[in-house]
Amino acid sequence: MSATTAQIVRYSSLGFILLALALIIAFGQIPAVISLAILPFIGLYFYLLFRYPIIGVYTCLLFSFIANGLSRYIPGPLGLTIDLFLVLTLIATFFKRFDNKNWQEFQNPLVWVALFWVLYCVFEIFNPEVVSYEAWAYAVRSPAFYMLFTLLLGLIYFKDIKEAERLVHLWFAFSVLAALYSFKQFYFGLDAAEKEWLLHNASTHLLFGNLRVFSFYSDAAQFGAAMAHTALAAVILALGKQSFRRRFFYILTAAVCLYAMSLSGTRGALFILLTGGMVYLILCKNYKVLIPGMLILGCAFFLLKFTYVGHSNYQIQRMRSAFNLSDPSFQVRINNQIKLQEYLESRPFGGGIGSAGYWGLRFSPDTFLAKTPVDSWYVKLWAETGVIGITLYLLITLFILIFLAVRLWTFQHSPQRQLLLALFAGLAGITVANYGNQVLGQMPTSLLFYLSIAIIYTLTSASSGKRHLLQ
Repeated sequence: MSATTAQIVRYSSLGFILLALALIIAFGQIPAVISLAILPFIGLYFYLLFRYPIIGVYTCLLFSFIANGLSRYIPGPLGLTIDLFLVLTLIATFFKRFDNKNWQEFQNPLVWVALFWVLYCVFEIFNPEVVSYEAWAYAVRSPAFYMLFTLLLGLIYFKDIKEAERLVHLWFAFSVLAALYSFKQFYFGLDAAEKEWLLHNASTHLLFGNLRVFSFYSDAAQFGAAMAHTALAAVILALGKQSFRRRFFYILTAAVCLYAMSLSGTRGALFILLTGGMVYLILCKNYKVLIPGMLILGCAFFLLKFTYVGHSNYQIQRMRSAFNLSDPSFQVRINNQIKLQEYLESRPFGGGIGSAGYWGLRFSPDTFLAKTPVDSWYVKLWAETGVIGITLYLLITLFILIFLAVRLWTFQHSPQRQLLLALFAGLAGITVANYGNQVLGQMPTSLLFYLSIAIIYTLTSASSGKRHLLQ
């Protein structure tokens, strides 16, 4: 017996509301008597979670969109709620399938390479350069455990096209809400909590008097990348064979998210669109789409790179600077990478996970790696895991992309192929955009990235194809 879309939305929302109330109670905002009143509902949610463990996946998805935004209003490590629900969902899955001796979902190359990478990250704790073990415990979640846990859950629960479509539609719905909220920020201003947050981030979010909107995401860079990711997938789905209602929903989603992306001022988001678009045009194997599509992408690149069309608009100016190699911020990044190269020459395993970026500043602020900005996801991994770690990570990433691309190239079940192409184009775009920003290090992109890998694998498997033909 499986849960319906309405049940999943209802029960996932219940989990969110209950946890929000629990946090408010924990910080003494409402009386203890109310905490006793909600205990039965908490019990109900856990009962439903262990009966329908997939509810935990969707609860994680919901929190991945709003946890960063809530942290501006509610103190405490709200990001850990995603970890909590991931672990609870894995436990619920184990008990649900305890008597099932068939775990074939995990017998594939994707799980093996993910396990290998997790082991490398775990052994990084023995790196002699590690300054803070607490920093390692916090920082290792994003590059390692989120990858493994999400992949495992995706392989179990997304084995048919209907479940994959449900996930994508909820993703699009949350993204549209995020985009609409960013319009509120841009046209009507920020609330008190957001203004307080902006005071500490004005150097990157208030440029020449122009606000870079961030909605309820961690920052503008992550928001812009997420909007580009959503818009790319929505456009590709709209190009497929769809009902009028679905095509309208996809086009609306793409338009709203593209505009929100421009308001974020995230230059790296353009590379998600360009890379993902080119990958889709190649894999779709349709010359009627390939040739005009390449012309459109080429014209867009030409207009941004070699002309000043629309230069009076600040958002267009900001996007155009992404193709300017002499841009001051780009040169600063290059200089920082040169410093890191000199520092890491004698440290093949890096400075230890958690030594750079946010966690480095929090737990070891006086160290070289903490003081040196690492804007790129790849540069961050390079600094923390060394040349050996980043080489291993890039090889694993390339293996996954090539492995999935080959499966997609030979997969001919057209009703679901368009969805898989949309997901794969997103993977390719994010992989490239990771060089400019730490896109994969933040939610919801991280969760959607690894779920996309799992969905593409399961729906291109032989058993999935047979199920589709029988329907």
